[in-house]
Amino acid sequence: MKQLMRNNLLFFSVLFLVSFNSAFCQNLTTKPFNIVLDAGHGGKDPGRPTKYGYKEKDIALSIVLKVGKLLSRNKDVNVIYTRKTDIFVDLFKRGKIANNADADLFVSVHCNAHNSNAYGSETYVLGIHRNKTNMEVAKAENEVIYLEDNYEKHYEGFDPNSPESLIGLTLIQEDYLDQSILLADYVQDNFTNQLKRKNRGVKQAGFIVLHQTYMPSILIETGFITNKKEGDYLNSKKGQDQISKSIAQAILKYKSQLEFNIGEQITTDVPEQNISLNQTVYKIQIAASSRKVKTTPKNFKGLTNITVQKNGEIYRYFYSQTNNFKKAQQLKKEAIDRGFTDAIIKRFDP
Repeated sequence: MKQLMRNNLLFFSVLFLVSFNSAFCQNLTTKPFNIVLDAGHGGKDPGRPTKYGYKEKDIALSIVLKVGKLLSRNKDVNVIYTRKTDIFVDLFKRGKIANNADADLFVSVHCNAHNSNAYGSETYVLGIHRNKTNMEVAKAENEVIYLEDNYEKHYEGFDPNSPESLIGLTLIQEDYLDQSILLADYVQDNFTNQLKRKNRGVKQAGFIVLHQTYMPSILIETGFITNKKEGDYLNSKKGQDQISKSIAQAILKYKSQLEFNIGEQITTDVPEQNISLNQTVYKIQIAASSRKVKTTPKNFKGLTNITVQKNGEIYRYFYSQTNNFKKAQQLKKEAIDRGFTDAIIKRFDP
């Protein structure tokens, strides 16, 4: 009898452990990839003016809903919208929605406008304006705060028309800049290669809506509604279907690349290499993620000497390190040859 009880106890103990481990592993592997989609403007804010009758708020919403529908076909993707109807949403609330959702990505969709016959698409990440044109685009998008109640309180006296107000916006997004640029590149590449759209590039500007978020974030200017031909395209079902498909594919490519480079395992750091600590050090950054993984060769395409550094909520992974810049260039080439095509050299001064 005692032996039978021991056997039963052992059986149920094993059954419990197997069930627990299965549930635990399932929770690890089924954590959804949260994507917040933001349709620009809405409600009392129609967006950029145009003489052709197009409404930016309607075009942006239609594209966002189509992107969300495509992404939702993937079981491990969770789509959250800042708006699904024609309503006005404060800029600070859009960022808050993303932050509260612990989102992995924030993607804001807009249409461009200009007093010329300009055309083409461009995608922005948060940063200090590199030229007057970028600044004007950001100012136009940021001025929507004047439609919000108590905007002085929510934005602490921020002035969309003041360049000085915009300089400080880059700080909070600095840790996510590399990832934001990677996604923006994918979006622009798809627009150019798949849809044969004019590529106006990946740019930096001080958009408040991007400043409010704590994750990789981009703002897509899908095209110019002040250009009749492009406006017709953006306002058409065909155009919106094509644009939304390109955006969705870019997001999924970004997600796939992030997971391929990083994985989802838990890890500890490996020791730094033996180099001089009183000189400038160059490291080859090969990946960045909110997930921490083991720095073993199998997780990094066979590369050894991998170190990890945490900045805020982001883990940055580096291949090797050296005091010699020419050597760093060689190491970067090695990383690229192994498949880390986005590898960059990072400089650390003593």
